[in-house]
Order: sequence, then structure tokens, then C-alpha cells
Amino acid sequence: VAKNCLSAPAYAYISSGSDDEVTLRENHSAFGRIWLKPRVMVNVRDIDMSTEVFGYKMSFPVLIAPTALAKLAHPDGEKCYCIGAGNHEIIQIVPTLGSLTVEEITAVRQPNQIHFMQLYVNTDRKKTESLVKRAEKCGCKALFITVDAPQMGRREKDMRMKYVPQATNQEDHDQKGNRGGGTANYLSSFIDPALNWSDVEGFKKMTNMKIVIKGIQCAEDAVLAYKHGAHGIVVSNHGGRQLDYSRSAIETLPEVMDALEKCGAKGKMEVFIDGGIRRGTDILKAIALGAKAVLVGRPIIYGAAGYGADGVTKVLQLLKDEFRTAMMLCGTTKVKEIDSSMVSTKSLHHHYVASPNIDMMEYGYQPFSKL
Repeated sequence: VAKNCLSAPAYAYISSGSDDEVTLRENHSAFGRIWLKPRVMVNVRDIDMSTEVFGYKMSFPVLIAPTALAKLAHPDGEKCYCIGAGNHEIIQIVPTLGSLTVEEITAVRQPNQIHFMQLYVNTDRKKTESLVKRAEKCGCKALFITVDAPQMGRREKDMRMKYVPQATNQEDHDQKGNRGGGTANYLSSFIDPALNWSDVEGFKKMTNMKIVIKGIQCAEDAVLAYKHGAHGIVVSNHGGRQLDYSRSAIETLPEVMDALEKCGAKGKMEVFIDGGIRRGTDILKAIALGAKAVLVGRPIIYGAAGYGADGVTKVLQLLKDEFRTAMMLCGTTKVKEIDSSMVSTKSLHHHYVASPNIDMMEYGYQPFSKL
């Protein structure tokens, strides 16, 4: 439905992954290598799917990911996501590269609805500070700093389209960027590739919002995030849009949790994951392996593309219903009871990659004997 509603450039931008899109596919495939262990003869009449993130209650452990340019999907843009999040009492993360400003998005929230803010750090730190202050003034409670994009990945479907809409949260966006490199590369030309761990302290001084490092892809960086004072991390490979052949977040999560436990950080930082979550069982698997909640991106976009805010609300309802069923059949009534005993991860690290065809040997190489 969504593909039929989206323009070709919009679908290319939203659906694309980097290079051969191996990691894009792996993000979801990895969930298929985790098996569940159903339990029986447990009283599961009353199911409580609620959880808390930084002390803010949500009806179930899903946040709406900060995907960019929502007007590519629907004329109401990120307002669709805000309304859907409010209908389900979950948290929307507002993107830096939104089609609407943080003020426009938060203006339509329901009473007591919570927002977080995602940040791409500008080479001009005054512009970054201005956006952070605007988000805080709008009531955002946490700042998700994206750190995995010092250079945008080569998203070839997007690059071929050469289509550039305008983002509004990024003040005075440089209109002199290379329009021939695709929407992602054009809009990201302001991102500071010099961002490093020493900057975390500066953000903690800049705002009272919780600081979350988004884009952790190994245990070592998770520990560094803790040591530099982050309040949370998102284990993420940017939806398979950055470095192809990087591992899925769900595969990385167990080693991250082990490392945090060894350094005394487990339970002292909120840990989230994104990438490949398509079913309620995926949510349960992520929680079982240590995540506090998951971020969901493309399904929300596709719901909005087809049906606006109603589509977002429906997508979230489907995930919620599936998550409830998974909890019941695994014999648990509360999110806090979900743990690693409910899953088998023996096959998680077994990679069966459908590699792209490589024709160099056949078409670009001649043996010496034939020269």
C-alpha cells in the first residue's frame, strides 16, 4: 500500500540501505535466528505491557524512531507520528531533519504526552545549541545524539534519484550542497565529522535533557558511553543505511549487555535498539536480551504513507496486539519478567548472507592463457 502511495524518489529514500543492502536485510533476518521458549500452565489472564523510560510511563516498550522527512510519506508529516504516539501513550523521538519543526510537532501532542529529541551535531555548534534549547523549551525530555554518521553511507537507490526536499529543524540549511548525491547526502552536509567522546560532557552542560548516544555497534563503545556519562544508548546501525556488512543491533545487543554488566554499568543506563523490528515477537526478543525498549521506524512511515495518523495508530496497535500474544504464550504477565531464559540464541551468530552477484571474474578478467 505504502509503495503505491509514495513517489519513486520518496520510496527510494525511505527504503534504501547502503551499498548492496546486506545489513538492511540482515537487520530483520537476525530476529529469525532467535527462537522462543513457550511456557504453559501459567495464569496469563491479566497482561501488563507497560514500561518506563527515564521514569516516563509507556503503554508498551516501543518508541517512534526519529526518521527524517515525514512529509515524503504524508502531507501532515511528523504530526501523524505524534498523534499515533499519543493515541498509544508511547514516546515519539523528534528528528533533526524533520519536515516540520520541533515546535510544530509538539504543538499537537496530547496532555502529558512525552517527546524526546534526536540530534545531528552541526559543525556550527551555535546552531546545534540553538536546536537543543528549542527542543528543551518544547518540553523534550531526552536528547538522542546520532553518532554513527560522520559520513553518510552510499544509499544507491537514493543517490540515483537526486531529489532534495527541505528539512526545517536544521536552521539555515546550506543550499549549496551537491544535489547529485541524493537526498541523504545533500541534507547531511552540515553534520560534524569531528564529533567525539569529549563532546558528551559539553552536551550534559548544555541541557538538562537526558543524553542518549544513538548508533552504538560494539561492546567497547557501549562501555565508553557509560564512562563518559551518557544516560542511555541506542544499539543501532542506522537502519542498515551506513556501513554495509555491519552486524544487526539484535546480534550486538547481548555482547553490549555483558560488557555493561562487567563494568558495573548494567541498570545504570537505559539501553534501546532499533533496526528490523517488524513483529511483536521481535519486541519480546529484544527485551529478553536486555533492551529497555525498541525504536520502530519504517513501519511507522509506511503506515503514515497509506493512511496518515490512522495508519500510524493501526501499525502500533498491530505491534501491541502481537506483543501481548507473545507475552501470554511465553508465560509472562509483566515486561520486567521478560528475560533471556525465554529465548534461544544458539543460531544468532550464524550468518547466511545472500551475497550480491559479482561478475568481475566472468566479465572483467581474462586468464593469461587466453590473452
